[in-house]
Amino acid sequence: MAFTYSEKVMDHFANPRNVGEIENADGIGEVGNSKCGDIMKMYLKIDGDTISDVKFKTFGCGAAIATSSMATEMIKGKTIDDALKLTNKAVMEALDGLPPVKVHCSVLAEEAVKSALSDYYERQGIDPEPIVGKIDK
Repeated sequence: MAFTYSEKVMDHFANPRNVGEIENADGIGEVGNSKCGDIMKMYLKIDGDTISDVKFKTFGCGAAIATSSMATEMIKGKTIDDALKLTNKAVMEALDGLPPVKVHCSVLAEEAVKSALSDYYERQGIDPEPIVGKIDK
């Protein structure tokens, strides 16, 4: 099966931004998809209500790496509230689209960000349920 990827997807796959781990991260989220084997781990450093740094580690296909990279670019320097509004559709649009069979990768990127924010809230003693509820299944 051949896919046509946009130049932005190819760029974020070949030159992913924000790869790595953050020591003493304020929030860590890990999500995976058993159908395709993609696993995304997202690390957040939060100062006040701003995401000052974000890193990711993704085991998966090119689309999974590209969506992880783009999602980190989209939330870095943003407020927690702005990051909570991130959608898989916004990630796909920022990458100039994905083949239909790869849309699930953008969903994983959204879920990884929200999972990390949920972990941050738990560590702060705040109920993460409102965040988890924002993840559209």
